[in-house]
Amino acid sequence: MEEVPAAPNEGISLSALRSQFSVNGEEGPKYGFDGSRYHYGDGTSVASQNSSQILTGYDTLDVGPNYDFYANTNALGRVRRSRPSLFQLHSNIEEDSFPPPLYEETNTCRAPGDSSEDDVEEPQSEPARFGWVKGVMIRCMLNIWGVILYLRLPWITAQAGIGLTWVIILLSSCITGITGLSTSAIATNGKVKGGGTYFLISRSLGPELGGSIGLIFAFANAVAVAMHTVGFAETVQALMQESGASMVDPINDIRIIGVITVTCLLAISLAGMEWEAKAQVLFFIVILVSFANYIVGTIIPATPQKQAKGFFNYKADIFAENFVPNWRGPEGNFFGMFSIFFPSATGILAGANISGDLKDPTVAIPRGTLMAIFWTTISYLIISATIGACMVRDASGVMNDTLNSSNTLNCQGPACLNGWNFTECITNRTCPYGLINQYQSMSLVSGFAPLITAGIFGATLSSALACLVSAPKVFQCLCQDNLYPVIGFFGKGNGKNDEPIRGYVLAYIIAVCFVLIAELNTIAPIISNFFLCSYALINFSCFHASITNSPGWRPSFRFYSKWMALLGAVVSVIIMFLLTWWAALIAIGIVIFLLGYVLYKRPSVNWGSSVQAGSYNMALSYCVSLNQVDDHIKNYRPQCLVLSGAPSCRPALVDFVGTFTKNLSLMICGNVVTGSPSPSTLDAASSNSHITWLNKRQIKSFYHGVVANDLRAGVKMLLQGAGLGRIRPNVLLTGFKRDWRKDKPSCIDNYIGILHDAFDLQYGVCVLRMREGLDMSRQAQTHVDPDAMVTEPQPQPCTVFQSQQGKKTIDVYWLFDDGGLILLLPYLLTRKKRWARCKVRVFVGGDIQRKEEQKKEVMDLISKFRLGFHDVEVLPDINARPQPEHVRRFEELIGPYRLNTAQKDGHVTAEQINQDCPWMVSDKEIETNKPKTLRQIRLNEVLQDYSRDAAIIFVTMPVGRRGQCPSALYMAWLETLSRDLRPPVLLVRGNQENVLTFYCQ
Repeated sequence: MEEVPAAPNEGISLSALRSQFSVNGEEGPKYGFDGSRYHYGDGTSVASQNSSQILTGYDTLDVGPNYDFYANTNALGRVRRSRPSLFQLHSNIEEDSFPPPLYEETNTCRAPGDSSEDDVEEPQSEPARFGWVKGVMIRCMLNIWGVILYLRLPWITAQAGIGLTWVIILLSSCITGITGLSTSAIATNGKVKGGGTYFLISRSLGPELGGSIGLIFAFANAVAVAMHTVGFAETVQALMQESGASMVDPINDIRIIGVITVTCLLAISLAGMEWEAKAQVLFFIVILVSFANYIVGTIIPATPQKQAKGFFNYKADIFAENFVPNWRGPEGNFFGMFSIFFPSATGILAGANISGDLKDPTVAIPRGTLMAIFWTTISYLIISATIGACMVRDASGVMNDTLNSSNTLNCQGPACLNGWNFTECITNRTCPYGLINQYQSMSLVSGFAPLITAGIFGATLSSALACLVSAPKVFQCLCQDNLYPVIGFFGKGNGKNDEPIRGYVLAYIIAVCFVLIAELNTIAPIISNFFLCSYALINFSCFHASITNSPGWRPSFRFYSKWMALLGAVVSVIIMFLLTWWAALIAIGIVIFLLGYVLYKRPSVNWGSSVQAGSYNMALSYCVSLNQVDDHIKNYRPQCLVLSGAPSCRPALVDFVGTFTKNLSLMICGNVVTGSPSPSTLDAASSNSHITWLNKRQIKSFYHGVVANDLRAGVKMLLQGAGLGRIRPNVLLTGFKRDWRKDKPSCIDNYIGILHDAFDLQYGVCVLRMREGLDMSRQAQTHVDPDAMVTEPQPQPCTVFQSQQGKKTIDVYWLFDDGGLILLLPYLLTRKKRWARCKVRVFVGGDIQRKEEQKKEVMDLISKFRLGFHDVEVLPDINARPQPEHVRRFEELIGPYRLNTAQKDGHVTAEQINQDCPWMVSDKEIETNKPKTLRQIRLNEVLQDYSRDAAIIFVTMPVGRRGQCPSALYMAWLETLSRDLRPPVLLVRGNQENVLTFYCQ
């Protein structure tokens, strides 16, 4: 596109206004502006560098959408794009700092100006990554298929019948299918890293539940290695026993075989994920061959030897007989069979557990997991139906039990129709063969029995290997998040795949310990419960993320339902108790214990969990609901806006307000940063270091920072804009301005103006004065300007409000009725442990002739408020004339702000004085306000006499009438009233509305 030439009447060109600049300084120009366009060091323009993203025809700092702008990792070997900030786009280049380059180099790129290509670090080779078939589907199918498929499914079919067995299989698959859908939704809601189940739950529900389930899930996988290995070792030991071979004895043979097997599996795992994946493919092929061998065996005509053991090929009468249940033994019921079968349906998270080793987890996890559930369910249904149609429940195995004319009438069972009579062993319950009596039924049916044994080996070893890989991967991610102490040692990875070698060794040690037990009948239920606990939390995570309506919940996998996820969570918990109630209690107890630990430690992590979204929704809902009901005096709370500046600058003020607002009412620390809006001032006002400081000090407070041209304008913004709905401040608390006599008079006027603004907006006002002062910014030497604020976390100094107050007194000078705020604040203080032993004394003004009568009146009134204050003092001498030396001291205090002789002679009009110097005090104003002045002087004398040893003093703050009491005079009143007192003094003035009531409605 051609550039548009300047109009003839324009006298200033763009190049004349702007000079070239370089962001990289002495390293040479990388990005600059030559007066007509933005360019790079090689002379190319921004437009040419981003030709594929140009949205307009003009050169501009604005750039089109790019992946790098949203990624939080750098790609090795190339520069990473950086989006210009709003300040760079919006500000004036001549007046503001130069914008940084749009392209920031990563550490792997050569330095600017360096022409040597040898110094460029070559990108590391890409680690092994797996697709959805090899990485997820095969892995999940192998983990789902196990010993139960070969050794228990035929027996369950005989007990429950084909019909109920299908119900058990489909119910189990529904639970795992719902969990698979929930897993798919969570896995596609953003980029998934390593950590599998722990990563999915923790990033969805937060570290509290995610950390606890990650720890027990990793442990359950480690123990599952032992469980599957013992199943393999028992099969091997049975084969050895059939052949008459033995190493020591059956139990020790299982231990020896198990330890050797786990050691071999560890070697495969340490060889790398590529070798582990190859081994899994080999096991998968072996299992498929065993399945094919079984199906072929059902078709091959049964030999007389097999018929004697109950196998007759496909027969309709056998199918009809085996379709209905025939419960036997103590476990002969639906839930008993379900509890035995359900562990065979677990294992659907095997693919998700190695999410860090997948090419594209968001595609691989949903597709592979759901396909694995589908195909394994089909295989279970086929095997239960086929073996139930081919084999009778009871058989003697005796070749002479054929049907003949002498035993035809009393023959029992479907074998009678096929030429065999097993009536005797059926009646005596002594049949050694048949579906319900022999666990090795699939070996009998198959065409070649050793292939079934190979299938058992493949199923057990593949499941053990999958668990041995899953446990360290999950545990490594948990360790790297530093949620729990000590375990961080195991978070270190090695090699290009970041293999958790230490985690492998730990899982190996745990597995060997449980293999040595050689009896896992009591351990297996708790493993199943841990897996079910994980399923419940995954489903709940999906439901909770959906129900919170967070804009960040946008899974690309759409085939899920939040209500189905909730159903899956509830059913998983119910099944936990149906399987083994004590194991369910143990699992839930461990989760609660680990949850409590993380809640107590409060790790500094922020993963944008659905718990955060839910908290926001609840807070927003409650805030809106408060608007539906008007405020009531009984529910009045002092909601405080504290002019703390940076909270670390005035810790005593923050501590004092936090004492009576904690767990009771609203507290907002307001910070005004003076200046014009810029990145530096905005950062000073909104820095997270202020919240960090408050949290570390355990102050339950909000923080609100604003940028304004002056302090008073900023406070006006806070007074009108702080809070939300009904949850907004109604009391302003500020510190006393100690240095007002040294400061500029305009600053005095601003300070008093803030108090007037608060009164105008119907705020109650409190001013805290301490003998040692409040402002610690000069000690820290980190303030931005005299009125402002630190930007980095500060140390935690101790203040008087953090210590136990003992049996001191809280003195309340209730001199004028402001609605009761001056009584409510000390009452709230005494509810806190540090102040509970303090005695509250209430002082009121009165007449010496009516002293007792007035005391009784005040006592009756206070008792109606139920505050628990029992000590009331009437001060009849409060209106006496103050001592002359104290009056002279006040006159010296106000002297510099009195009108001078020239002003008195009329050279300057009163209007000009009020406009230019509103802090100046005329003789007329002194005389008009003389009674109030003498009262403040006298009150200070009373405070000195009665409250020298109090823990804190509450005194009614005088109100200066706007336009009649200059700011310097008002400031002198506050100074005189509160000076030379050892205890902290809080000047209190409510907004003249009731905050206490003695009515119940």
